[in-house]
Order: sequence, then structure tokens, then C-alpha cells
Amino acid sequence: MQLIARDTDHNAARMLDGYDCPAILMSADYQVLAANDLYTATFGAIDPKRTPHCYQVSHGYDRPCDQAGESCPLAACKQSGAKERVLHIHNTPRGREHVDVEMLPIKGEQGQLKYFVELLKPVQTASVEASAQKMVGASAAFNKAVDLINRVGPSEASVLLLGESGTGKELAARAVHDASARRDNPFVTVECAGLTDSLFESELFGHLKGAFTGASFRKQGLIEAARGGTLFLDEVGDIPLPLQVKLLRLIESGTYRPIGSVQVQMADFRLVCATHKNLKAMVSAGEFRQDLYYRINVFPICLPALRERTEDIPLLARSLLQKLAPGHRLSRAAEHWLQSQAFAGNIRELRNLLERACLLETTDSISPATLTLATEADRACENHLPDSARAKQEGDDLKSLQARHLQQLLAEHHGDKQAAARAAGISLRTFYRKLKGV
Repeated sequence: MQLIARDTDHNAARMLDGYDCPAILMSADYQVLAANDLYTATFGAIDPKRTPHCYQVSHGYDRPCDQAGESCPLAACKQSGAKERVLHIHNTPRGREHVDVEMLPIKGEQGQLKYFVELLKPVQTASVEASAQKMVGASAAFNKAVDLINRVGPSEASVLLLGESGTGKELAARAVHDASARRDNPFVTVECAGLTDSLFESELFGHLKGAFTGASFRKQGLIEAARGGTLFLDEVGDIPLPLQVKLLRLIESGTYRPIGSVQVQMADFRLVCATHKNLKAMVSAGEFRQDLYYRINVFPICLPALRERTEDIPLLARSLLQKLAPGHRLSRAAEHWLQSQAFAGNIRELRNLLERACLLETTDSISPATLTLATEADRACENHLPDSARAKQEGDDLKSLQARHLQQLLAEHHGDKQAAARAAGISLRTFYRKLKGV
């Protein structure tokens, strides 16, 4: 244990050794008084000559966090008198890192707030530096999502990841898995879009040899493959209603039967789902079962769109380039150019643009001119395709014209729909449909 201030209460400082994570003892005026050995091993020794304050050590600030635009757990702890928790980005010997900070108040004999213990747990699932494997970012919107992932990860609660297409929901699902006690067991992804009834059961539950025509071998289902780990249902909003019943039964009972088997198997997985659709609206429209919705929506996490975290774009771009073309880099002007773009397709669109730019760039430094060229190549292709909005309008106009023609025929035949349909050369059923303009 390291004592920083000479007048530190030794009994209070000694309690730091009882924590299994980095911990420091602080005064009400933000001064760091002592640190345990785990703190020193993780974040380095604190220089006692500087009589440091926590905001100086952790952030390099000259004032408390809440005066520098961030939430301050110590200020919140003083106000509430209770434990407070927040996700911060701290300076460490390895660079800046996400840290889960928990502040505990220590009261004196008269009940006054005398000391504060700060517990610091580095977050392993996200990075403030360029990374090809982790979620990366430092914006407030990104940190909020990481904080929720870090809180729910150690539990067994089902997680529902919500966000636009291309916001990194699969990477977030992997982060939930990596933050759990199941991290050393399988992480299995089920692509729900396009699953038919028979394919759903075969993929999820597996089948025995001879269970149906063409079943020439025993197939392991994805539930069995995920045993002890995490089952990730991607685009769960695309599961048809009949299949939702089977999924609900699996979740509620925790059991399943492979196709062709009479033996009930016990499932053992942590469920994480993701969708870009508004499931609540789908429930109201009768397109998604309400009981299934509440089963999977135990802990919802909204992943921000790229336009909500533009300050993260340079970091994301550098991380993507590590995978796409390690020898390429972005100029500062190119980073600013990227931050000015809308990116309706989010991170997926950013990745495509960078890959295209790497192929077009003649040097190892990607410039705004090359990014512009890559974007124009995309737009040039779009100009050769029919405008979807215009095509829809033309289709609507045609339907309206057809409906008016049929109404005229109906009037000419004095309301006799059968006669009007014969005159139009169509069936009565088609007549009704076109008359409504559908």
C-alpha cells in the first residue's frame, strides 16, 4: 500500500487492501491520500510530492471532472451520501483507457462524510485507442452504451441490442459475452433473417440421422453448440410469427428436442438479441409477439448512430484501416472530411468508403480528394439506377389511374361489378383489388 499524504488515517488506508481491484483513498477536496498495491500495479505509483488530486492523476485536468464537462462520482457521492458509479476514461501507463469507477463514502464517528474510497476496474471490452478487435470510441454516446454493457455483462440477464443497421450490434453482443462469466465458452450467432420454419428448427435444434428425407447424418443444433456460452440472435425482428412461438417456448422452458428425437434436452445459454426494427411498434401492429418481446427485452441497450458520435469517426477509421490496409493512414484533413459526412449506413458505410479509398489511393496517405473520388464513384453508379422514390411515385400514379378507369366502367355498367370486371378483362377479385388502388 502506498501512503501519499503524511497525515493519512492509517486505519482508513489499510481498508484498501481488502479490495480485489485497484483502489485509492480520497479526501472530500479530491486529494488522493493512499493507494493499494493493485492500483500501483495497474496505474503506476502516485508522486507524493505533487500532493495530487484525483482529477490530476486520472485525467490530467486542473479542476474536478464535473467542472470539465464530465460526471464526477465524488461530487455525486457527497451530494447523495451513497455509493455512486460512472464510466470514465483515465490516463494509464498503457495510454487512455475506459475505467469503471465506483465511489464509496466513509463516514466519521459523528456521521459526517470523512473519506471516500474509489474502486477502479479497467474495462476490457472497449478501447480509446485504435483496435481491430474491440469496440472503439470515446464520445459520450458511445461511453453510455459501453457503461450499460459493462453493467449487464456479469449478469445472466437477456440483452436486447437496438440500433440502426451498421452500428456494430454484433461487436456489442460479443462485448456482452466477453464481460460475462461465460467468456471462455462459445459465442454462437444465429442469422434470423430469411429463416423458414423447417430451417429454423434444424439450425437451432439440430436433427437426428433419418429424421426426415435427406437427413443422412446427425446435425448438431446451434443451441447445443452454444452450451455454456452465449446465443446471439441477430435481426430477431425478422423471425416470422409462427417461429416466434417456438423461440418463446425454448426461452420459457429452457428445453428443446432435436428433430426426430423424443428426448428432451436442457439448454444452457445466455441470450443476446439484436434488431434494427422497432419491436414495440411491431407488437402494436401484431407483427411480433408481445410475450416474446418482454422475454427478450430484459435489458435494452441502444447503440448510437455514427452521426451521434462524430468525434469517434477518426478513431473508428484508424481501427478499420488496421484490418483493411495496415500500411495506409488518414491525413488530418481526411479525418475532418470524414467527420463532415452523414453516413446513413453508419460504420458499415464508413468501412466500405475506406476500402474503396485504399484501392484508389496511389500513396499510403489517404487524402480528402481520394475520399471524394470514392464517394463520387458510388454516386455515379446510383445515377444509372432508377430513383426508388420516383419509381414509387410513378407506381402510385399508375394505380390511381387504373382505379379511376375501373370506377368509370362501374358507372357505365350501373354498379354491376361483375359486368365492369368483364369489360375490363379481369377477374372480379382483381377488379376489387385494383379498384382500391392496391
